[in-house]
Amino acid sequence: MQFEGKEHLVWSLNNYLGLANHPEVREADAKAAADYGMAYPMGARMMSGNSVHHEELENSLAKFVGKEDAFLLNYGYQGMVSIIDSLVDRNDVIVYDAESHACIIDGLRLHMGKRFVYQHNDMESCEKQLERATRLSEQTGGGILLITEGVFGMSGAQGKLKEIVKLKDKFNFRLLVDDAHGFGTMGKTGAGTHEEQDCVDGVDVYFGTFAKSMAGIGAFVAGDKEVIDYLRYNMRSQIFAKALPMPMVLGLKKRFELLKSKPELREKLWAIATHLQNGLKERGFDIGITNTMVTPVFLKGDLYEATTLTRDLRENYGIFCSIVIYPVIPKGLILLRLIPTASHSHEDVERTLAAYSEMGKKLEAGFYKENKMAVA
Repeated sequence: MQFEGKEHLVWSLNNYLGLANHPEVREADAKAAADYGMAYPMGARMMSGNSVHHEELENSLAKFVGKEDAFLLNYGYQGMVSIIDSLVDRNDVIVYDAESHACIIDGLRLHMGKRFVYQHNDMESCEKQLERATRLSEQTGGGILLITEGVFGMSGAQGKLKEIVKLKDKFNFRLLVDDAHGFGTMGKTGAGTHEEQDCVDGVDVYFGTFAKSMAGIGAFVAGDKEVIDYLRYNMRSQIFAKALPMPMVLGLKKRFELLKSKPELREKLWAIATHLQNGLKERGFDIGITNTMVTPVFLKGDLYEATTLTRDLRENYGIFCSIVIYPVIPKGLILLRLIPTASHSHEDVERTLAAYSEMGKKLEAGFYKENKMAVA
């Protein structure tokens, strides 16, 4: 990436399979824009904004993730907010993971009924909240919606989907899974974290985004046909919004085709992720409990040290990565989140590991706290 006139090795791009700059993708995008322009179709899907290409993509996505039907969404964030708003009313109860993404939290804020949060990936806590939700729903006559993520984007931990599905033996609820990071990367075919954990049928509503593995814009929601039909005509973020433009839809069809037909892209992603994570652990870095390709590096330090060390990595080593600080994580901690992709090379990994080793020594010696960093 070119940043302020210098070329940098980037570990902060949502491009897991390396499709963003794939020649077939660029060709498909360009041809679709030339054939249709960016305007068509003009209108919301339920009015004048539908096309056979939108429907074909939906049908393919539904089949791939093991559901009856799917519905395209213009954006992932607003889509999740609107899914939650549409699925529940004031009599329903929501149970959700404490580390749910901001789009889930914003959707919860629209809910006029009760909601209970359980400790992150803690099944004992989840069961307690389901017990509370069950007692309340028996009084209100409503249902229970449990929301979690397939892959948590900061820690890299998988949500405990299979264990949650098992709780259906004791409780009556429906499960909504945000699998933004898992779609295209997890499972034998890349169908998602529910495929990885062999609990496809137990996930009632599956949400995936095009912004990660498919390097695009938009998202989709999949489930039983009755549920998707309901969402198709009740999601306010979609029924009052223009449909995804044709070039995006056709470009997404090409991306999806490559996702399915080129498993070597996913294999390359995992080879890079494994090399990176093993190398970091061998050098004494704390990468938490990740069991996915998302690679967090936890360091001890304050805000000044966080900004200075990332500037050092960027300016003196040519390594560009994102930092995460309080209030996302506790005070006194720094999180450097690395996103490996199929576009990275093993040489990129070795270069990054060498830079991190030097950065770690400087941090431990107090260099970033006591000295103003010299930029070469």
